[in-house]
Amino acid sequence: MLALGGAATANGDAPGDSGDAIDPDRMPLAFSDEFDELSASEWGPGTRWIAHTPWSGDFGGARFGAPGPKGPFHIQDGVLRIEARRDAEGDWHSGLLASVDPKDNGFAQQYGYFEMRARLPTGPGLWPAFWLIGKDRSKSTAEIDVLEYNGDKPGAYSSVVHVWFRDDRHYVKGTRVEAFRDADPGEFHTYGVKVDPAFIRIYFDRKLVWKTETQAEHRQPMYMLLNLALTDGPTKDAAPNPSHMFVDYARAYRLN
Repeated sequence: MLALGGAATANGDAPGDSGDAIDPDRMPLAFSDEFDELSASEWGPGTRWIAHTPWSGDFGGARFGAPGPKGPFHIQDGVLRIEARRDAEGDWHSGLLASVDPKDNGFAQQYGYFEMRARLPTGPGLWPAFWLIGKDRSKSTAEIDVLEYNGDKPGAYSSVVHVWFRDDRHYVKGTRVEAFRDADPGEFHTYGVKVDPAFIRIYFDRKLVWKTETQAEHRQPMYMLLNLALTDGPTKDAAPNPSHMFVDYARAYRLN
């Protein structure tokens, strides 16, 4: 794992020429949701986000709810609040957003820089995330977990690259990013990933923290997901009720 510290160094950033530097101010913006309003529906089409994973729906220890007055999503002052709450029967409900619907409508992009600015909740059982999935799932599922934060392990978060093959093989590489020794997850930070033909690079507050070689399965259009999940185990019983994840924006940039 690369230590957090100085700015990333540049080795050339043209598409096909792999470089560590990012400069979003100079990169063409391909997708942006500033959350001044919420464009989401349960399954689409016609909205920027859907409220489930396109292939099945839910995972973890909370059901993902639909947008609406009683749903988990609330907009205030240009910030999205995702709420995890326990109902009267003791079941957890929370929220997920995906930028592609089950019929492949929506935003996906091959290569580029993807970024979320967010505040994360801390506590047992809480599992906020920002991740990418490849659109072509016919032979495998390509996944990039930019951020996976376990709320009962507040010192760091995980970044993991997966390829889930249909014959049960599993390629996985990852790291623990020790970002929160000197930073508070409850404050706004940016969590980003740059994908190019050679490398997948992970950034915290726009500083490079880890990179790994791009697999063939990741060289395809990928879409974004963000969520406040709960782990499916006994620790969720101790999760703060309610709990909130705040998202200032989600963006994607094209490589110059």
